[in-house]
Amino acid sequence: MAFERLEIPYGAYWSTPFAKWQGKLQSLHSLQFAAHVARDELKRRNIAPTAFDFGVLGLTINQFQSFYGAPWPLYEIGLTSVAGPTISQACATGVRALMTAATEIQQGLATCALALTADRCSNGPHLYYPAPSSPGGTGRSEDQVLYNFSHEPVGDHSMLQTAENVASRLGITLEEQHDVTLQRHEQYGQALAHERAFQRRYMSLPFSVPRFDFRGEAAVMEGDEGIVETTAEGLGKLKPVMNDGTVTYGSQTRPADGNCAIIVATPEKARDLASNPSVRVRVLGFGQGRTELGYMPEAPVIAARRALSAANLEMGAIKTVKSHNPFAVNDIAFSRATDFPLARMNNFGCSLVWGHPQGPTAMRGIIELIEELAIGGGGVGLFQGCAAGDSAMAAVIQVDDR
Repeated sequence: MAFERLEIPYGAYWSTPFAKWQGKLQSLHSLQFAAHVARDELKRRNIAPTAFDFGVLGLTINQFQSFYGAPWPLYEIGLTSVAGPTISQACATGVRALMTAATEIQQGLATCALALTADRCSNGPHLYYPAPSSPGGTGRSEDQVLYNFSHEPVGDHSMLQTAENVASRLGITLEEQHDVTLQRHEQYGQALAHERAFQRRYMSLPFSVPRFDFRGEAAVMEGDEGIVETTAEGLGKLKPVMNDGTVTYGSQTRPADGNCAIIVATPEKARDLASNPSVRVRVLGFGQGRTELGYMPEAPVIAARRALSAANLEMGAIKTVKSHNPFAVNDIAFSRATDFPLARMNNFGCSLVWGHPQGPTAMRGIIELIEELAIGGGGVGLFQGCAAGDSAMAAVIQVDDR
């Protein structure tokens, strides 16, 4: 599908800082927190809730009463007459939520949509599933976050094992992964320069963390929480997590908490809602892919090629790439498959560094992709990222002068 009837209003998106596991955001209900942030961010941009006629929520980790899905946080934001679906596609949730909003606008079913993503990996729920027909009626249970990170339902392998499978097949060494890790931390440093000037383009800093009951302030975050100082010497001391493996704790991401949002609208409304109407942000295409069982880090290559095909573009047209890279292996595999230089991927940061709160991860990557293109005078960029079930999604974004 060619997405020609919609735009992302420049500047009409935001992200919280991402907090480490059991960090400053651990006590906040992720849906109520996302609504709390959205109210402030819309007010800051002088965008009235009445501007919206569609909403979508991306959520992967259950919260109390999340059964009600999108209508609950939308109502709390002020979109009291707006409904919409709840999307869950593991790490690809952010792209899927954006695609859902874009499709609604493209089909003429709405004129202005809010794509909201929220998750809290901290304090994930313990779930019990009744099974009356089992011996003694004993049910099954799982810790939704930790158990599923380690147990893929078909092959019963961990997500870490998929990285090791790809590293083994492609001959990716521990040293190569650590080199990429160092490079990614250096690129993240660009976002911190001049008092976090890059991040302030889409993030309200310092960030006021509300109390658990959203009455008053509990803490202040100067930026992302949990970033570990990374050096070649420090990485050199790390051993692989798995016996006979290559992936260390330094070359993989970590769970995090946070939320993001992007507004999608018709071109006419986008001009009215943009912080700079002369900048045009278009979505040129989406792609989805799935690779063989147990090789998750290779799936983004398939998704990226399909997104480029949808946009009628070749890889040579791409100025910069942003990835969800839970493992450094992901970036190396993508670079080898596409010949896209590692140094042109993930400027200003990526999930390998700032963490992975599931639903919001890919959406923050897309927001940063837009801002990087805007700083560079425009161009076409690609976001790609893997997801559970050896799948992936990708999006092609263009920024230019209206």
